[in-house]
Amino acid sequence: MSHSKCKIWVHAVFATKDRKPLINAQIIATVHDTLRKQLINTGCFVDCIGGVLDHVHLLFLLNPGKSIADVMKQIKGGSSHAFNQVKLTSVPFAWQTGYGAFSVSESHVPRVRAYILNQNEHHRTVTFMDEFNRFMAHYGLPADENG
Repeated sequence: MSHSKCKIWVHAVFATKDRKPLINAQIIATVHDTLRKQLINTGCFVDCIGGVLDHVHLLFLLNPGKSIADVMKQIKGGSSHAFNQVKLTSVPFAWQTGYGAFSVSESHVPRVRAYILNQNEHHRTVTFMDEFNRFMAHYGLPADENG
């Protein structure tokens, strides 16, 4: 091959520190817009962003020149810094240290997109920890006992 080709879809999910319900209706658009800008700044294509009061989901194409760890560090650190610069919340904003990042096959992108964009409905019956531990089980990873 004369050129390298890469297309890796990532479904990422991460929570606010201590899963505090900080992302209310008044700021959710700002939170999502800032995360989108941070992802674009890493060279990733952003498909969609969704979430509820205490966590977000992102679907994006990974920039082949970046590691997932570098992308997540940039978007989480950059967004929390931006939120705190403008005092977006009444308390200092922070994301939890960890995150989940899962590969998505091309054929499953529409289903994952619908799932991300339907978070409000989904979380009427499922807690964040139940949801996250289902991801862990699906991907054959140990459950997160600490949240």
